[in-house]
Order: sequence, then structure tokens, then C-alpha cells
Amino acid sequence: MNILIKKWTVVALILGLAVGAALFLWQYFQGDGLDERIASSNGRIEAVEIDIATPRAGRVEKIFADEGDYVETGQVLAKMDTAVLEAQQREALARLRQAENAVLIANSQVVQRQSEKKAALAVVAQREAEVEVTRIRLERSRSLVASKAVSQQQFDNDRAAFLSAEAMLRAAEAEVAKTEAAIATAKSQVIGAQADVEAARAMLERIQADIEDSVLKAPREGRVQYRVAQPGEVLASGGTVLNMIDLTDVYMTFFLPTKTAGRVALGAEARLVLDAAPQYVIPAAISFVADVAQFTPKTVETTEERLKLMFRVKAQIDPALLRQYMSQIKTGLPGMAYVRLDPEMAWPPELQVRMPE
Repeated sequence: MNILIKKWTVVALILGLAVGAALFLWQYFQGDGLDERIASSNGRIEAVEIDIATPRAGRVEKIFADEGDYVETGQVLAKMDTAVLEAQQREALARLRQAENAVLIANSQVVQRQSEKKAALAVVAQREAEVEVTRIRLERSRSLVASKAVSQQQFDNDRAAFLSAEAMLRAAEAEVAKTEAAIATAKSQVIGAQADVEAARAMLERIQADIEDSVLKAPREGRVQYRVAQPGEVLASGGTVLNMIDLTDVYMTFFLPTKTAGRVALGAEARLVLDAAPQYVIPAAISFVADVAQFTPKTVETTEERLKLMFRVKAQIDPALLRQYMSQIKTGLPGMAYVRLDPEMAWPPELQVRMPE
């Protein structure tokens, strides 16, 4: 009797193993039961990372955000020490005032030289009148000396006066030319002084820009992920103070084989199911399909080998949807991505969108 029971026990055990093996093989070959027009793959939630870095070398003065903090666009996250920049700013401001004063002096020099030119022109006019008077007197003496109406001595005196008047006229004209050259020099000094003013202003603007850049702000809304530096640390140019993730640019990265990846269109609808919350189905859209395969053998010669190639795919979550659930977004979570290869087909009930209330 015991032998019979043992035989039936062994038979039952064998049948159980056979049924289990058959069930395993059926599940293996049937897959997850999805329509062949839906591709699926394991993936992980990722987001764009942004380094909050100092554009110039300096010491970290204050940090206003901690790891895990949600930040808005334009929110001040950290501040670099600006004592040196503020000293440079005061120096540049003093140079600007000095340059502006130099412009005023140069302009007054131009006015003075122009006044000197007017005076020189008045002298020229006076000398021209004297030349004309002496010329007339010389012509009169020349006509009278022949008839002995005037003496030769008088004629010689008038001629000398005429020549002297001409010489004085040429000297006055030379003085005018000299004042014109002085005016040109004074105007060039004005231009140089104005250039110094522009250079001083540009330096002030650059220093002011450096001071403003020393206040590190969030370029987008997101969450602080890492606090890389601490107050008091001296960083080189480009040194990272904080690392944050952009919560409006979240996606799942996964891989599909060659045959499937070739059927995925940009913009195709996708569904994401996270291991941590399998009760929810998140809508997404395909935003990227790699044009170069991953895990590629050095030489691909056979069809079988080509089918082993895997292409990286990104399913982007709508930023508007992300903003509704900003506090619940966590990167690094694993899950499944489902891609609809046929846009005409309807999603099965288990992949209909289900979001938290």
C-alpha cells in the first residue's frame, strides 16, 4: 500500500513539473501578451541636469538652497564674494570721472584755440588794411618822384613802409595757420578723452556684469540635486556650486532592437509604468531615436548579428503634465516603456492613461 502511494506521489510530482514547464514555455513564447503593434522595454526615468557654476574664479559667500529644494526660474541659489569686484568698480568709477574731466578740459582748449584764431584773423584784417594804405601811398610817391614833387627819400620811406606792412601781413597769416593747427590738436585731444570715457564706461559695465554674474540664479524651475561646494570654498572659473535637475524636461530612456526601433516614429505615443507605482500609466511621446546602435559588434555581417543591435530611445513626458505633479517627480526610477507602433490602433485597457488624483 505504501509502495502504491509513493508511486502516485512521484507521478503527481512529475505531472506538476511538466505542467509548470509547459506554462513557463507558453509564457516565454507568448511574451507579455501585448499586441505586436506595441513595443515594450525596460527603462529608467531621467531629467536634464544643470550645473549652477560660477563664471569667474572666486570664493563662495553664501548658498541659499539645499539638496532636495524646489526652485523657481530666476531664484537666487548662491552668491560669490564680490569684495574685489566692488573695489575694482570704485577704481573704474574714479577713472571715468577723470576721463570725463579730461573731456571738459579738452573742449575748453578747443574753445580757447578758436578764440585765438578769431583774434589772429582780426590781426590779418588789420595787416591787410595797412598793406593797402602803404600800397596807395607808395603808388602816389612813385608818380610824384618823377616830377620832383616829392623827394627820393620820401619815396624810399613809403616803399619800406609797404614792404614792412606786407611782412607783417604774412606773419599774421602764419599765426592764423598756427591757431588752426592748435584747434585740430585740441579736437584730437577731445576725441582721445572721449575714447577714454567710453573705455572707462565699458570697464564699469564689465565689472557690473561680473558682480551680477556673482549672484547665481536658477535658469529653470527644478529641484536641487547636489550641493557640490560649501560657503568659503574658492572655486576656479566654471566651478560648480550646485547641481539641479530640470523638472520640466523629464523622460524615460530605454532600448529597442533593430527590427522594432526601425518602426518607431518621432512623436509616436508611448506609455510609461513605473515599478514604484504600477497602478498609474503615464502618457509620453517619442522624442529621440538614436541613429547609431548601442552594443554594436565591430563587424556586422549576418542578419542574426544585425538583429542583436539595440537603439536608444527617449519617451518625453509633456511639460504641462509635469508641472501638475512637480512634487512627485523622482529621477532614477525604473519601469516599463510601451510604444504604439501603429497610430491607428487603440491602447489596450491596461495601458489607458491613469494618473493620481
